[in-house]
Amino acid sequence: MAWGALALALATVRCGPVGSSSSGGGGFEGDAGGSSGSSGSSGGSSGSSVDAATDGHSTAAEAGSTAPGLHVVGNTLVDSGKTVRLLGVNHSGTEYQCVNGGAIFEGPTDASLVTPMKTWGVNTVRVPLNEDCWLGINGVAATLSGTTYQQSIATFVQTLRSTGVYVIVDLHWNGPGTTLAKSQQPMPDEDHASTFWASVANTFKSDLGIVFDLYNEPYPDKMPGGSTTPGTCLLNGCSLSNWTGFTGAATSAGMNELVTTVRKTGAQNVLMIGGYNYSNTLNDWLTDKPTDPLNNLAASFHTYNYTPCNDSLCWLQNVKPVAAQVPVVTGELGENDCLGTYVTSFFDFADPLGISYLGWAWNVQPCGTFPALITTYQGTPTAFGQAFMTHLPTQN
Repeated sequence: MAWGALALALATVRCGPVGSSSSGGGGFEGDAGGSSGSSGSSGGSSGSSVDAATDGHSTAAEAGSTAPGLHVVGNTLVDSGKTVRLLGVNHSGTEYQCVNGGAIFEGPTDASLVTPMKTWGVNTVRVPLNEDCWLGINGVAATLSGTTYQQSIATFVQTLRSTGVYVIVDLHWNGPGTTLAKSQQPMPDEDHASTFWASVANTFKSDLGIVFDLYNEPYPDKMPGGSTTPGTCLLNGCSLSNWTGFTGAATSAGMNELVTTVRKTGAQNVLMIGGYNYSNTLNDWLTDKPTDPLNNLAASFHTYNYTPCNDSLCWLQNVKPVAAQVPVVTGELGENDCLGTYVTSFFDFADPLGISYLGWAWNVQPCGTFPALITTYQGTPTAFGQAFMTHLPTQN
């Protein structure tokens, strides 16, 4: 493993503040790759640690929350004493190109990708990852996996960070056993997920401007073959038989296991934990919250116009109580009608509560079926993307 190159790349990001300071803030996917407050500062600083306290709060909070690097203080994210909302976009491709498209990325990977994003007011980019491509297993071509994939992702993340944006990396596509990771699964798999996160955490732990989204969209509740106690399954893992491309039962890894795995590497990065039902249900999130010695967890929520929790009544009952206790990051927000009315209604709900959100997705793909925010990588918006382009700058 060429860890020297990775460490060198990340060291560039680690040294001092990244970028300038400014305030701000996919559908459920098939094989084609779609997925399912207060003002904040953009980019932030990286590489400093957040100490754990014995009373369930970080010592940074007790010291006035002035520690550099993203960390949780109560129900907010803070960096160098400034409250931060993660407001931005997903950039898809890195979860599916390596197994489907004969490449690692979709679209540009240099600063030209980020320049138009920043004119929209984007301060965060979410990067989906593929378990098999990262680990170099289950028959993925060597030219697209293992060290090659890891170095490519690390360089891309460094590029994003050098422009002053935060980055979220998430485990997006995976599979148990020898199943090639070509789709979403109901849960992280016990066979590989801990190995994946130990490696990812070791790669990026020097930069606290990078957030670890431990699993994209869990759905252990999906029947047949799912769990009748999905909250417990999400927390501690369970045996499931609703895997895609895998026959029979396999054990999933729970969030407690993955949090422990990441913390054992020494990584102190903020961890995002989704609810079940494709991260669209947070009803049990506070009850089934994993144990984190750093208390550095955020709740991950995904919502689209076609998901079950898709109106203000549900958000008030399902999301608002969680947002009163911990930061809520809406890792995916979108609509498949090529309009902007749904996301606008969510902005109206989320902004007064300081909830973060990222649109799905900054890819030149069909506006409706993907759904896509742009028609060109120069930032030409779809009608749906126009809502983000108009609204995000108002949160600066």
